[in-house]
Amino acid sequence: MHYRKASPDDSARLAALNRLLIRDEGHRNPMNLEQLTERMRGWLAGEYEAVLFEHVDSAIGYVLFRRETDFVYIRQFFVVEEYRRQGIGRNAIQWLRQHVWAKSPRLRIEVLIDNVAACEFWRSVGFRDYCITMEAEFL
Repeated sequence: MHYRKASPDDSARLAALNRLLIRDEGHRNPMNLEQLTERMRGWLAGEYEAVLFEHVDSAIGYVLFRRETDFVYIRQFFVVEEYRRQGIGRNAIQWLRQHVWAKSPRLRIEVLIDNVAACEFWRSVGFRDYCITMEAEFL
C-alpha cells in the first residue's frame, strides 16, 4: 500500500472514486462525473487536502479533509468495495494519524445514519457518536 498527497491534477481520479462513494453510501447527490471533477478541483485548489491510497498502479481509496483550528474535518473517506474488510481503511486511518494528522487533537466526520457499515467502521477505529443532524422535507 502506498499513500500520496493528491493534487488538483488528480481531480478526475478522485471524482470517479467519489462517485462510487455517493452510490455506496446512498447519498442523494445528483452530480455527474464532470461536475464532481470540477467540485473536487475547486476543493483541492482551496482549503481541502486529499490523500490517495494506491495499490500497485491503482487508486483503491482516498480521504478528503480540511484542517480546522481544533480538529480535522474528514469530508470523504472511501475504499473501493473489493478491497474492503481487509484492514485497508483501518491501516489508512493509522497512517494518516501518524503522518498527516499527528498535530491534530481531534478528528471529525459526518456519516449518513442509514450507512450502518460506515458507522460500525468509524466506531471500530475510535470514533464515537457526537451529534445527530436532523432534517425534514415538506414537499
